[in-house]
Amino acid sequence: MECSWKTLLLLVCTSLGVQYTAIRSFHDSFSGPCQDSAHCQRRQETSAAAARKHILLFAQTRSGSSFTGQLFNQHPGIFYVFEPLFHVQQAFTNSSSRLQRALDGRALLGAYRDLLLNLYNCDFSFLESYIRPEPQDHMTGAFFRRSSSHALCTPPVCQEGAEEILAGQPDEVWCPKKCQALNLTLASQACQARTHVAIKTVRIPEIGDLRTLSEDPRLDLRIIHLVRDPRAILASRMTAFAGKFRAWKIWNATGRQPRYMDLTQITRTCRDIEYSVETSLQKPTWLRGRYLLVRYEDLALNPEEKAKEIYRFLGLDLHQRVLTWIAHNTNGTVPSSSEWNYKYSTTRDSKATAQSWRVHLNFDIVKTVQSLCNRTLSLLGYTLVQSFLSKLLIHFATHFYPK
Repeated sequence: MECSWKTLLLLVCTSLGVQYTAIRSFHDSFSGPCQDSAHCQRRQETSAAAARKHILLFAQTRSGSSFTGQLFNQHPGIFYVFEPLFHVQQAFTNSSSRLQRALDGRALLGAYRDLLLNLYNCDFSFLESYIRPEPQDHMTGAFFRRSSSHALCTPPVCQEGAEEILAGQPDEVWCPKKCQALNLTLASQACQARTHVAIKTVRIPEIGDLRTLSEDPRLDLRIIHLVRDPRAILASRMTAFAGKFRAWKIWNATGRQPRYMDLTQITRTCRDIEYSVETSLQKPTWLRGRYLLVRYEDLALNPEEKAKEIYRFLGLDLHQRVLTWIAHNTNGTVPSSSEWNYKYSTTRDSKATAQSWRVHLNFDIVKTVQSLCNRTLSLLGYTLVQSFLSKLLIHFATHFYPK
């Protein structure tokens, strides 16, 4: 009985403490100018954290997400991180076979969500446990695609990178060469100094996997769901990942379908897109006001207008630097001899790139994808082609904007 009374007393005291803290916070939010400088600073930090937007660019591989991510990377008030979940995926993949068998998809998704939460709070310590080789004294030279994140290549993280950022991104290795090892402590400080945080990922399969983060009261999560025509996704993957898509390339070149085709390379993608879009159309409470569907083709056709729509959804001002980048980087016509630029460059003739699959895919492959992904194409408003001629003549599908 004595133990029970002690427990009850502890619970009552804890409850009173929580209520006092809540009342004090409520009072502080409406009180006039404070006199204590330390208290004022805490109030300002709390207010800034409350106003912070946590932006997630949620997409599939080769859906135009690197290009779209630049709409956030170019904004000087946004701390943009390019594919940090790569390190988690690699750590799981490189686990011993015995351990790997014990790690299922749920564990991987849980690690993804934990890392996103930490990064949105500008805490890079959790990421250090996944980077290989392991960082020493919070320094690493193995941060994935560091050059794709301006915030990791400019002051205060790197004192030497500002000129290259202004001149354009020459290749994937310029930032590590110029800036040397990445100081993750400085990266955390740079994150805290910026107003908002944006992260791009192609490693989370379905929108439902983000529910925990969307409902987390510590975050103001806004999800930009980027989708692309599955026919275009396949064509892009065949170019970028020739080894993995060798059978598709043989079929495309010869017109003869190999006996052993891994159709899941496209059906899994269509299934994930379909599930996510259908979930959003049900308008669950955890997505209301937090989700925007963007078709890459619409962005490619009218990049400035779609960028304005995205920033309106986020409740942020569209910085002139973003508009300048759009003007300079959506009409690229000069091909690059660099393999990195060919695969990953964000400078392009966006209108032509969005529809290049019509020229590069043979009609038999197009028909197969249309059959396998018919529901997805219909859901997103993409037009089916019925002949080789119509494949070349139809330029853009009708627009589709779920409300």
